[in-house]
Amino acid sequence: MTVDAESAGQRLDNFLFRHLKGVPKTHVYRIIRSGEVRINKGRVQAETRVEVGDVLRLPPVRVAARSEEGATPPAPPREFPVLLEDDALIAIDKPAGTAVHGGSGVSFGVIEQLRTARPAAKFLELVHRLDRETSGILLVAKKRSALLALQDQFRERETGKTYLALVEGAWPANKKVLDAPLAKYLLPSQEGSSGPGERRVRVVAKDHPDAMRAITLVRVLARVTLPGEAAPLSLLAVTIKTGRT
Repeated sequence: MTVDAESAGQRLDNFLFRHLKGVPKTHVYRIIRSGEVRINKGRVQAETRVEVGDVLRLPPVRVAARSEEGATPPAPPREFPVLLEDDALIAIDKPAGTAVHGGSGVSFGVIEQLRTARPAAKFLELVHRLDRETSGILLVAKKRSALLALQDQFRERETGKTYLALVEGAWPANKKVLDAPLAKYLLPSQEGSSGPGERRVRVVAKDHPDAMRAITLVRVLARVTLPGEAAPLSLLAVTIKTGRT
């Protein structure tokens, strides 16, 4: 099997999922780990990116449709809150407790549910990943050119994240750097969810056993006073230099 230009840049596991319809994902991962899948005669890993002209060697596999009894049910369709969408990408608000893709004991994740919800979409691929317990913005490419360009930006650390935070009180204009130790913790799991709750962090003492240094840059954007409220609010632009998730 030779990789064409349309498939270039895909992860090996995703490439095989698309070409080996009817083969369980667990079996695909097994033949990769065992070394039965080779690219240009060399051993590879699931996250290896395939390139134009790569020659894949595959072991014999049965790709016929499985019986309904043993078949994995399709991912239920689900749309997620869309923060931005254009011809090239979708930015969605991923909730905590939801995996971004299936595998390793997880039947399906965001990308499988999104594909089921949008059957007319010709191309939907994850640009990056977020941990299951982490909520946040997740980018999904709608074109291969967008996928490769965005992944290059992530790889070269050309992307950045700035958060908007509305806090109580008048934030001091000269307080621009927060340098405080943080520790991770998990909220209780949500009702109906089988996974852990959302992962959070909190400020702890420096001698706390799980303390990790975190530096945050803060810039005041505006002072806000809500109608009927005497206490002011501050709108901040927050950049995490050494985050903890």
